Amino acid sequence: MSRLIATLALIKAYLTPPDADSDRGSVTIEHVMWAVAVIAIVGIVVAAVTSYVRSQAGLIG
Repeated sequence: MSRLIATLALIKAYLTPPDADSDRGSVTIEHVMWAVAVIAIVGIVVAAVTSYVRSQAGLIG
């Protein structure tokens, strides 16, 4: 999780240089935010599926 936060901070720093206009890059930042949301949702789904599979495997053995 810390790697994800560090990566997002670097991406934000790269996309918004100090002399940029306030509206410049807003579409790109929006895309980054959507990508982060999708990654979070996928992570939750993977954790849920992994938990379910492990619980079912425990019942077999």
